[in-house]
Amino acid sequence: MTDILRALLDSCERTPDAAALSAGPVTLTYAGLRRRVLAAAAALAREGLAPGDRVLFSVRPNLDGICLALGIIAAGGTVVFADPGAGEDMFRARAGLAAPRWVAAESLLYFASTRPLRPLARKRGLELPPYGSVVPDARHIVAGRWLPGVPRGALGLAGLLGGAPASEILGDPAEEALIIFTSGTTADPKAVVHSRNSLGTGLADFAERIGFRAGDRVLTDQLMVGIPALISGAHWLLPLHGTNPGAAPSAYLDQLPEADLLFAVPAALDAILTLLETQPHRAPKLRGVLLGGAPVLRPLLERIERQLPGTRVHAIYGMTEILPVAIADGADKLAFTGPGDYVGALMPSVSARIDDGELVLSGAGLAPRYLGKEPLDELRTGDLGHIDGDRLILSGRSKDMFIRGVTNVYPGLYEPVIAGLDGVTDVAMVGVPDAIGDDAVVLVIVPTSGIPESLSGDHPVIPALERALPGLIDAAVLPDRILVAPALPRAGRSQKLDRAALTAAVTAYLEQL
Repeated sequence: MTDILRALLDSCERTPDAAALSAGPVTLTYAGLRRRVLAAAAALAREGLAPGDRVLFSVRPNLDGICLALGIIAAGGTVVFADPGAGEDMFRARAGLAAPRWVAAESLLYFASTRPLRPLARKRGLELPPYGSVVPDARHIVAGRWLPGVPRGALGLAGLLGGAPASEILGDPAEEALIIFTSGTTADPKAVVHSRNSLGTGLADFAERIGFRAGDRVLTDQLMVGIPALISGAHWLLPLHGTNPGAAPSAYLDQLPEADLLFAVPAALDAILTLLETQPHRAPKLRGVLLGGAPVLRPLLERIERQLPGTRVHAIYGMTEILPVAIADGADKLAFTGPGDYVGALMPSVSARIDDGELVLSGAGLAPRYLGKEPLDELRTGDLGHIDGDRLILSGRSKDMFIRGVTNVYPGLYEPVIAGLDGVTDVAMVGVPDAIGDDAVVLVIVPTSGIPESLSGDHPVIPALERALPGLIDAAVLPDRILVAPALPRAGRSQKLDRAALTAAVTAYLEQL
C-alpha cells in the first residue's frame, strides 16, 4: 500500500529546491508546496475541520486550489468534488448524499448563484445551486476576491495558505479521502469513495509505468496525472486559466514548447493535431503524450506518429473506481493485429479475471466503496475482453454490439471519443438493420446549441463532425448518417441509454424520408 499524501510529502523533502508546480509566471518549489499544503491543514484544523469532515469542493485546478485540496486531506478531511454544471437538482441530490460540513468554492460561483444573477446563468446554460445556502449550516472557504453572495464569516483561501505548517498529517490513510460523483439520478446519485491508500497505490504504479523523471515538465490540469508526476519529482505545469485544448487549441499550443510530456483526452489531441496540419512549424518536441479518458484508436495513433515523430504514446485504460488498469505503448497498439482493442499490460496492483466474457477487477488500487454502499471487493466493468498473460484486450461493451459488413461495431469504443468533440453534449451510435440483415451505422448527437425539437439531419454540427471523424475513429465504423436530437432516451434508475428505444426512433425517422 502507498499513502498518496505521505508519498507526495516525501518527494517534497527529497528535492526541496526543485520546481514543483507552475501556473503562468508563478512557480512553487517542492518546499513551498509542502509548506502551503501543511499550512492549509493547520489552519483548517484550528478553524474546526475534524478528521472525517467532508468538504464540497468547487475550486478549479490552480495553485491555491490544489494546495487546498491536499491540505484538506492532510487535515484528515475528505474532498468531495462537486461539478457546478451538473444542474441544481443533481447538485442538491449529491450534496444530500455526501452530507458535507464544509463548502469550498470560487467567489464567482457564490456571486453568480445569487437570486438576481441565477436567471442570467440559466440563460447561459448553467443551472447553478445557491452556493451560499445549498448546504445548511456549512462553513465556507472562498477562493478569489470577495464578491456579493459570499456568506458572512467565510474563510478566504489565501489566508489559509500563509500560516505556520502543521507538524503532522492527520487521519487514517485507509479511510475516505476523496469522493468523485460519476453517474446516477437525482433519486440515486452514485459516487466513488477513494482512500489515500487506494489512490496512492494506483498512482504510484502509474508513475512507475509512465517513467516520470525528476525535472520532467508535465502539462496537465488533471490531479490524477499531476500528483504522480510530483511524487516522481517532476515539474507539473498547469494550463493557462480556462484553456481547453479541444475548444482553443491555438492557446494550448503556446504552452507545449515548455513541456516534455502532455496529457490529453483523444478529442483534445485531435484538435491540436488538426491545427498543426496548417501550422506544422509549431509542432512541439514532446518526449511523451499521455492519452486517457476515452479509447485510443489506430487513426489517432497514426496521426501522432506522422505529426509528432519520436514522441512516445502512453494510452491509459482505467476508470474512476480503479486508475489505471492498464497502459499500452502506442507502438505496441499499432503493432497489434488481433481482434479487439489492445489496452496494455495490467498494472502490478490490479487483479483481473474474465467472467462470462466480462472483465472483473480487484486489487489494492480499487476504491474501497461507493458512497452509502457496502464495501467494494471487486468491480464488474461491463467491458468485454480477454487476458493474454498480463495483456488486456477489450472487445467492447456487453450487449451493445452490432454488425456492419464484416465488422463487429462496439459503440462503447467510439462514443466517448466523439463525446469529447466541440459542439457535442451527448452521443450514441446505433445500428439500423437493412433489407439484407446488415446494419447501417447512425450517429445521433445532442448538440450543445441549436437544440432541435425532434430528430433531424440538418444542423451545423453535422458537417463539422463529418470532417472530424475520419481522422479520429476507425474507417470501418464511420457513420452512414449523422442525426441530431433534443435528448437521448434513457431508462431505469441508473438512467442508462435506452439503445433499443433510440434504434426504433431512428428507424422510424429514416423510413419517413
